Amino acid sequence: MPTLNIGLNLDLKSGHPILEFTNTVSNHASEHPGETLFHYEDLLAWMGKVGLMPAERVQMLKRGAATQPEDSAAVFTKSLELREAIYRIFVAKTKGKSPTDRDLAVLNSVLTGLTRGAQVVYRSGRFEWGWNFDDSALEAPLQVLALSAADLLTSENVKWVGQCADEEGCGWLFVDTSKNHSRRWCDINDCGNRAKQRRYQQRARKQKN
Repeated sequence: MPTLNIGLNLDLKSGHPILEFTNTVSNHASEHPGETLFHYEDLLAWMGKVGLMPAERVQMLKRGAATQPEDSAAVFTKSLELREAIYRIFVAKTKGKSPTDRDLAVLNSVLTGLTRGAQVVYRSGRFEWGWNFDDSALEAPLQVLALSAADLLTSENVKWVGQCADEEGCGWLFVDTSKNHSRRWCDINDCGNRAKQRRYQQRARKQKN
């Protein structure tokens, strides 16, 4: 029975695995977003990288995908639909708005099958959620991602989810764990630095005029 480490992770730039997933699109809030995941295997590699799936499971699913290319492609398409629905849900939350029923339905369509198999297990001296699903199935990544989204949405940390204030449409999401909860950028050395340079140039132009 799988148990998942899907909670807050300060080693990730966004602070949480599911936000790392929504941030697999560059310039997500712009008119021309850029995709970084193109195949089911890309999704698996990404999940292994952020710690949502152990390496041996990634390899197992890659082998399964190689023998079921059409099925793995269909699951991958669903994963992108799930990502965009989750992204819109969190963006709505950052703006104080309600998510759409359609986006919640996309997330809940994956979670519904899992909740019937939810159990509390005791392992290594602690209680954890256990989920009775087939972690060797091609759909396993969808279930892990949906659980990760539910973890953050139902936690106290959801109120600290913010969106990058970059004017060019970065749109990346993050959990604001700063002392005063005043974080504005996905990365102070990227979008934050660009904004700083923009303000400097604007002041310089005003001084010339």
